[in-house]
This record gives sequence, structure tokens and C-alpha cells, in this order.
Amino acid sequence: MNKRTWIVVVCLVVCVGIGALWYFATQKANTVNIEPRTSYQVTEVMDGDTIRVKVNRRVITVRLLGINTPETVDPRRGVECFGPEASKHTKELLSNQSIFLVLNPKREVLDKYGRYLAYVYREDGLFINEKLLTEGYAREYTYGKPYSFQKEFKSLEKKTKAAKKGLWGMCT
Repeated sequence: MNKRTWIVVVCLVVCVGIGALWYFATQKANTVNIEPRTSYQVTEVMDGDTIRVKVNRRVITVRLLGINTPETVDPRRGVECFGPEASKHTKELLSNQSIFLVLNPKREVLDKYGRYLAYVYREDGLFINEKLLTEGYAREYTYGKPYSFQKEFKSLEKKTKAAKKGLWGMCT
């Protein structure tokens, strides 16, 4: 390689390095520190499995880990069977509530949409992810890596489905 080619290669490597440092610095700056023993305020229930929560001075979007409720707001899918009921029930459980968020150590913190993946507990101890599943407002949902409650959630879904609770009795 001649001297000019080396200069171009070095410049490219430096630019890529600077870009990578910038990317990782901004990603870290955009995440918040969630403490499992700290209470946070729910600011909005977006649908059956997605909420907005005030953490420190920021409002973040949280996706309930391990469950999936029928859609009500996804424009690609339309409103699904039992979606409005699931969304309404989650609003009843979480509107104006203080909650605890627990991240899963076996999973990534954010999903591909930038939502935090968490288990949600009300201050009175009610485990919301589990509650929605056992009442038939949600299905067990594994995306990618396993999560801590996967075995339990699959078992709960099986029992709820057999009892034809909620969506299991209404939707075919």
C-alpha cells in the first residue's frame, strides 16, 4: 500500500472508532438506572402490556416481560380479540399507581423498540405480569432469550387456557 492509502485507512479507522464511542456514550446516557426497591409512578397505560413510568425526572416506556396481550394500538395488526378488555383491565390495575420495576438479569434491559423489559409489582405486592396471565388477559410470551419466570408463566398459561378464562374462552 502506498502512503495515501494508509492515510485513508487510518482516517477511516479513527472515524469508525469515534462513531462507536459516540454511539455507546449516547446509549448509556439514554438509559435510566432502575432500582428494584424504589417506587415509581405510572403515568400512562398504553395498552395491556405496555406502560409509561416516571423514573427520576424522565418518563420511560416499559414492556411487561414474559407476557403478551392482544393488540389495541399496533397499526399493523388492528384491534385483536380481547385486546380492549386487556387494555382496560391493565388500566384498572395500574392507573395512578406506584409500582416497583424488576429487570431480568438473564435478559437485555431494552427491547428493539427502546422499551424497558420488566416485571411490574404494585406497591401492595400484586405481581401484574402474573395477574394478567392468570386471569386470561395475556398469553405467555418468549422473545429471544429465556426469562426468569418462563417455566412458571408457561404453566400458568396452560392452566388458564384449560379453564377457558378471559381470551381463552372468548377468542378462537
